[in-house]
Amino acid sequence: MTRICQDDVGRCDFLDVLEEAVLRHRPVAVQLREGESFIDEVVDVVTEQGDDFAVFKTHARVSVGNILAVTRAGLPAARW
Repeated sequence: MTRICQDDVGRCDFLDVLEEAVLRHRPVAVQLREGESFIDEVVDVVTEQGDDFAVFKTHARVSVGNILAVTRAGLPAARW
């Protein structure tokens, strides 16, 4: 799986990656700038007061600026 680093691709392209994850219901492995990491599904990307946030299924939302990198974690379970 390809690791996509925000510092390498730029903020706009990184937002596109997060929005693609929303549309495809793909879980991602998230690495925060502080060193924490987790795997979750991105359910939305929102802008509030000039800042972009990734909204996750089971984790608290995170400012996009605090996300260092994401990696596609796998395919979602079948939806019936």
